[in-house]
Amino acid sequence: MGNLLSCFSQTAAEKKKKAIKPSLSNRFSNPTGLGSSNRWNKVRSSNKDRFEESLIQEQAALAALLLQQHHQQQQQQNGGTGGSLAFDRSASLRYPASGGKKQALPRSSSSRARSLTDPLLQPQQLVNQDLKINDLETNHFVLVHGGGFGAWCWYKTIALLEDGGFTVHAIDLTGSGIHSFDTNKITSLSQYVKPLTEFLQKLEEGQKVILVGHDFGGTCISYAMEEFPSKIAKAVFVSAAMLTSGQSTLDTFSQQAVQNDLMRQAQLFLYANGNDHPPTAIDLDKSLLRDLLFNHSPAKDVALASVSMRPIPFSPVLEKLSLSDKNYGSVRRFYIETSEDNAIPLPLQQSMINSNPPEQVFHLKGCDHSPFFSKPQALHKLLVEISKIPLTPAR
Repeated sequence: MGNLLSCFSQTAAEKKKKAIKPSLSNRFSNPTGLGSSNRWNKVRSSNKDRFEESLIQEQAALAALLLQQHHQQQQQQNGGTGGSLAFDRSASLRYPASGGKKQALPRSSSSRARSLTDPLLQPQQLVNQDLKINDLETNHFVLVHGGGFGAWCWYKTIALLEDGGFTVHAIDLTGSGIHSFDTNKITSLSQYVKPLTEFLQKLEEGQKVILVGHDFGGTCISYAMEEFPSKIAKAVFVSAAMLTSGQSTLDTFSQQAVQNDLMRQAQLFLYANGNDHPPTAIDLDKSLLRDLLFNHSPAKDVALASVSMRPIPFSPVLEKLSLSDKNYGSVRRFYIETSEDNAIPLPLQQSMINSNPPEQVFHLKGCDHSPFFSKPQALHKLLVEISKIPLTPAR
């Protein structure tokens, strides 16, 4: 979402150039002029790849069978007293520890080594044993995605929080996730956040939630804080837009002293009303998603995002917020910084924090723009910690 203004300042000619799609003849032409011999080589290469893949699968199956037989023999030698191998839900093969030594924490199924800042722990290990969910001001989290994302992006966070005893709802904003509305037809911020405001409106009297907003979701939860302050116990901004009254998301992100070239390259403006009218939405170049949003995230999550992300409505990005001390200012705010964020760089995050100081700031090391993918355990731990922060005497 960062640096929208720098992209929007392009000339009309450049806009039209981006809007032009390649002709059918270009799509289906054969610029390489490869002959039949090259095609035959490709077929042979494809057959060879399939054969090698089949061979690898057979070897993996054989290895798993040998491992099971070896374990059964150990059980028989120990008189049947040895415990069985725990069922592992991941697709990777886990080997038993040798020499009776304690096994190290397992790695995730991706090839990326898990850092010490995000160890693979069980939910009960992330929550203090003396924590009593019912003693909290609220145990209900409402997760609000960023621009282009959907409720789907929180799947790891949802699982961790629910396993810890929390109630969790992830919202699909209008035209996002599985919400069927056309993004190009969204004309206001209130229309975009309607699923969130409707959810809050239906809460029973006296019931409160902890709102968590990511990216453009920070603007959305700020809007909700102004509308429903009595229903929000705390607001958590995760690498998110945290605006002051009278600012728009575009105003905030355009304040960066150093232009974000990667963001400018990734953004593609959509003109559903024609090139002579303002943009209706912003799409992101799928080939640049990893570098922009997921530079420390597992490949499987990048793949999920590449087929799930939708365009970002443009009108809500332009809209200026009206925030009052009485409403918005009465909700306790917390900010979670992401240290290696290429979409909303750390200096911009800190600029928003300095302009509109929250109650407390947390920091995720080695984290990209999407901590729910790259640092799910560490993010979960911080959310639980924030839920435990008691009311101040002055409140």
